[in-house]
Amino acid sequence: TALLVVFFAVVAVIHQQHLFTPIIQAVLALPAERQPGMLFIANGLLSAISDNVFVATIYITEVKQALDAGHMSREHFDTLAVAINTGTNLPSVATPNGQAAFLFLLTSSIAPLVRLSYGRMVWMALPYTLVMGGLGW
Repeated sequence: TALLVVFFAVVAVIHQQHLFTPIIQAVLALPAERQPGMLFIANGLLSAISDNVFVATIYITEVKQALDAGHMSREHFDTLAVAINTGTNLPSVATPNGQAAFLFLLTSSIAPLVRLSYGRMVWMALPYTLVMGGLGW
């Protein structure tokens, strides 16, 4: 429960500070056909180094505000929502940060016994990151 409270507190602070707003505005200023791909890339990069649910929550909220303001059609919003979902999930699945099981293993007492570090996990996950990111694009 405490972890969820911290998670939502962090999301609220980032949202209130509008830290992702410049990225969303830059993407929404692009031609409509380029927006899904750019959202996929932006979300994938952020999700690889942070929590993917956190990133998706902020991005979808920002894009929903643009829909509510009448800046896009519902069909385009749906396309962007798919780009956000795949962008935050596919690349991050292949990284230790995107997998709770990997992080659990890294923080367990087994990690030192098998000489497991975060850097080693990133290196081992790199081929999957490249393949998953390429398939999603």
